[in-house]
Amino acid sequence: MTNKNQIVILGAAESGVGAAYLAQQQGYEVFVSDFGAIADHYKRQLQEWNIRFEENQHTEAEILKAVEVIKSPGIPDKAPIVKKLKEQRIPVISEIEFAGRYTDAKIIGITGSNGKTTTSSLTYHILKNAGLNVGLAGNIGKSFAYQVATEKFDHYVLELSSFMLDDMYQFKADIGVLLNITPDHLDRYDYKLENYAASKFRITQNQTANDYFIYCADDPETIKGMEGRMFEAQQLQFSIKKKTIPGAYLDEDNIVINTLKEHFKMSINDLALQGKHNLYNSMASGIVAKVLELRNETIRESMGSFRNIEHRLEFVAKISGISFINDSKATNVNSTWYALESMSSDVVLILGGVDKGNDYNMLKDLVKHKVKAIVCLGKDNRRIHDAFEDDVEIIVNTFSAQEAAQVAYHLAKKGDTVLLSPACASFDLFKNYEDRGRQFKQAVKEL
Repeated sequence: MTNKNQIVILGAAESGVGAAYLAQQQGYEVFVSDFGAIADHYKRQLQEWNIRFEENQHTEAEILKAVEVIKSPGIPDKAPIVKKLKEQRIPVISEIEFAGRYTDAKIIGITGSNGKTTTSSLTYHILKNAGLNVGLAGNIGKSFAYQVATEKFDHYVLELSSFMLDDMYQFKADIGVLLNITPDHLDRYDYKLENYAASKFRITQNQTANDYFIYCADDPETIKGMEGRMFEAQQLQFSIKKKTIPGAYLDEDNIVINTLKEHFKMSINDLALQGKHNLYNSMASGIVAKVLELRNETIRESMGSFRNIEHRLEFVAKISGISFINDSKATNVNSTWYALESMSSDVVLILGGVDKGNDYNMLKDLVKHKVKAIVCLGKDNRRIHDAFEDDVEIIVNTFSAQEAAQVAYHLAKKGDTVLLSPACASFDLFKNYEDRGRQFKQAVKEL
C-alpha cells in the first residue's frame, strides 16, 4: 500500500542524493535505494541528514510504498524495479522534473548529442559575467535539486541528457537549446535513431509563445525531426552555412547574431573556443545571451576569456615536442569526429571502452588522413580493429591508462599529437569518463 508522504529515490549519486535532500526539505518521508554500492561521501551526507537508505539491493516492499519515485538517469526503464513500478502505476520522474516544481527561476535547458557541456559552461560563464544570479546544473556540477534546496538563483543553465529528458513531463525550459542529434545511447532506444531524437525534442515540451527554441539549421537529424512536430515557442536558428535571421550565422570571419531586437558581431579569431564545432557552441550561447538582452561588450569579453572544461579537448602537456590532449568526455563517435576534425597535426589516437553500438564509418575518412596509429584502451577492441585495419598501419591493444599513454608516446614523434578521444563509454576499465581522463593525465605526467 502506498504511503501518501513517501518518496523513494533510486540511485544514490549526485542527482539522487540532491533529490533526497530537497524531498526531505519539502516535508516528504524519504527512502534512498541503490542497487550498487554507495560512494562514501554520499553515504556520509545521507547519514548527516538522517535520510534512510540501502545499498547493493532494492527492497521491493519498501520501494512500492512510494507515492512517487525519482530515478537516476543512469537506470534504464527495462530495470526490473522500474518495470514493477510502472505496472503498479507509481509515477517515475527525474530529479530535474522534481526540482523544477520548487523554483521560479528562468530555465535555460541545453541538450544535444555533442557540445552540450561546453555550451552550458560557456552560457553560464557569459550570464555570470553579466552579473546575473545564475546556477549551473543538470549533467554538470552540483545537482539541480540540491541547488534548489540550498540556493536562490534567478536563472539556471541546465545541461540535459536524453535520459533526464525521458523522465520529465511538466517541466518547461524558458529557453530550450538543441545543438545536434547524432546516434548515441541507441542501446537505450531500441537501436532506433527516431526514438532517441524524440527524447531530445522533449526540450521543447510545455513551451509557450513567450519561450524560445534555439536549434542548429545545419543539423540534418534536427531538421528531419522538426517535420510534423508543432512548436509553440519562438524559433531561433544558428548556421555556419547560410544566413539565418532571426538567429546566428557566419559572415566571412564574423559571428553575427540578430534576434530582431538585438544585434551582435564578433570575429571568430577572438573566440576562446576554436574549431568548427565550437562555432556552433558559441553561436548557441550567444543567442541565449541576446535573448536575455545582455550587453554586447559583456558577451564579447566572456566569449574571449572562457576556458574549456576538464576532459573536453583539454591540453595536458607537451613532452619531447609531442602534445597530449585529454578528450575523455568523447563517449560517442560523433564527439571523436569533432576532436579529430579540429586537429592540425598527425595524431596517435587512443580509442575504445564500452562500445554502445557504434558506427565507426563516419570516422574513416578523418582517420585515413590524420591518424598514424590507433591505441585501443578497453577490454574488447575487436570492432575497432575491424573498422580501421585497412586505414591505419598500427593498431595496438592496451588495458590501462598508463599503458596507453606509454605506447602512444613511443608511437608518436616530435610535432605529433596524442589524442585520448575514446568514442566509447568507460565502464569496462574505469569508474566513469572523469576517472579515465584523470588516470590518463596522471600517466602523461609520469612519462
